[in-house]
Amino acid sequence: METKLSVNVNKIATLRNARGGDVPNVVQVALDCERFGADGITVHPRPDERHITTKDVYDLADKVTTEFNIEGYPDDRYLQLISDTKPAQATLVPDPPHVLTSNAGWDTKKNESLLTDLAQQFKSQGVRSSIFVDTDLQNIEYAAKCGMDRIELYTGPFADNFSKDPNEAVRKYVTAANRAVELGLELNAGHDLNLDNLRFFKEQIPELVEVSIGHALIADALYYGLENTVQMYKRLLK
Repeated sequence: METKLSVNVNKIATLRNARGGDVPNVVQVALDCERFGADGITVHPRPDERHITTKDVYDLADKVTTEFNIEGYPDDRYLQLISDTKPAQATLVPDPPHVLTSNAGWDTKKNESLLTDLAQQFKSQGVRSSIFVDTDLQNIEYAAKCGMDRIELYTGPFADNFSKDPNEAVRKYVTAANRAVELGLELNAGHDLNLDNLRFFKEQIPELVEVSIGHALIADALYYGLENTVQMYKRLLK
């Protein structure tokens, strides 16, 4: 199975915001990523709008023709964006507003009531639900119990340990993926996946449906060009 590539364009917005104005243009870059072969576009609109803004979300929702994925913590602002734009996927992330990047998964047992309500709400809106989790099997089991459609495995620890011992780095992810499939959950993954570790991760977890990659892909594009970089990542996922 070929795994889909969703390009996270947060870093494009970061670059634009550093100078003000509209260069680079986030919507145009997203459309170019689609044209170059990306299967989806991901954004994570944080409350402080330090990269993707509320306006960006609405602008992209009108133009993206592949799968649009909106990540975020389910506060009122986020839920309004999902309700208004009805993306293909809403990915729930448990991070507070001040953190630099998502660095942990949900405690799905502790938040069972909230997550169950959100899964039902997204389903009624025709939006696929995904939830950011680590490899703890209980968190995966409760994600299924809450009615989530997918989990997104937080791959930061895998990336951190990949160069030391790839097989050990991926071991818990394989176990987690197998349990998720047993429970009827589909599998996404994201965080620090790159040109060095992506093929190995995909080979070990062939059931992987989608990866969301932003920081590494945009950094690689500085050297290889955006079109070439998107296609390089796509080749690793076949």
